[in-house]
Amino acid sequence: MHRLFTMFILALLTAATARGEVLDSLQICVQQGDSCMQQYNTFEALKHYQQAFDVASKQGVVRFSMDDDFSHSRPYVPEDVVPRAIRLKLADCHYKRANYHQCAELLKNMSEDSLTHDAFRQLVYSYKHQGDNGAYMYWASQLLKRYPMDGEIVAGLALAYARDNQPQKGIVCAAMYTLKDSTNILVNRAEAESWLLNGDYTMAAKLYNRLLQQGDSTFSTLYSAGMCYTKTDSLERAYQCLKPALWLSGMKHYGAAYRLGVVCVDTQRYDEGLGYLSLATQLMQPDTTAMKAITLSQGEGYYLTEHYEEAVAAWKEYLTYNPASIATYYNIANAYAYLLKDKEQAKTYYQQFLNLARKEETPNAQLTEMIAKAEENLGKL
Repeated sequence: MHRLFTMFILALLTAATARGEVLDSLQICVQQGDSCMQQYNTFEALKHYQQAFDVASKQGVVRFSMDDDFSHSRPYVPEDVVPRAIRLKLADCHYKRANYHQCAELLKNMSEDSLTHDAFRQLVYSYKHQGDNGAYMYWASQLLKRYPMDGEIVAGLALAYARDNQPQKGIVCAAMYTLKDSTNILVNRAEAESWLLNGDYTMAAKLYNRLLQQGDSTFSTLYSAGMCYTKTDSLERAYQCLKPALWLSGMKHYGAAYRLGVVCVDTQRYDEGLGYLSLATQLMQPDTTAMKAITLSQGEGYYLTEHYEEAVAAWKEYLTYNPASIATYYNIANAYAYLLKDKEQAKTYYQQFLNLARKEETPNAQLTEMIAKAEENLGKL
């Protein structure tokens, strides 16, 4: 009996020793991770926190604190496979490294009362950064149940509703906040945009006016205010907003340019308005480099799939962006001659090809062969 008791005591001591070693190992890993984070070295910190996470998971440690005082530790909840502190540190490290998927995976299954405010925000923004608007709206709304005065989250959620074709929810979300605080610029912007997207330009204009009075002179506020004022026939106020908005855009925003041009014409500032409309026309022209690549590829795709009329149309459009492309005239001529059986069009494009090709001072072998073939085909047509 005495021997059995002795063995039991030894087993307890062994287990306690093993537990102590595990906790020491965890403490060392976490301390090393914290030290790296203080130096903004998330690369090394991630290794240490992940090691602590793996050790805790393998050994079944569910509660842990740096001072090893468990009398004040949180109650264990089923979601905690590893200690809350380690999970939060690892998630924070992933977030700072833009690994938003992994951050969300670590945090989403924790009970919401286990999340700190910072961790809760990281969970919300992880889904936003991943473009998961549904999950973003869900977790933002859950956060606001605990922290209803987090203005940044309120503004983000209101905008998410508005841009998800639910502007009325966005209005309600922002308005609940502004009942207590009407000075938060982020929330006021979100509420104004929600009214704008809801089609109530009068109410939106009032909120944009409030923003302007608060000193919010960003491009988005000025431009949106200008749009609302044009909808409510407040053309002078629209002019006062759209002009600085266009300047803030570096004279690069075609929407601001053409709206300002229209307002100028409507308010008899004809010369000024025509200048802005001319600028808008220039800004709305497609990117020549991109259109070259698009139309050339379209022509090839249509040709290879035997859609010859569409191929010719794409190649002709390509020539509007690159009129000096000798090979394109040759391709169009061949398509008309061999595939579409249009002799007149074939003659026209063979001749255009030859006009350009003969200007080359030192044609290579391929171009020389193309010239000879085009001349031969012209003689047969």
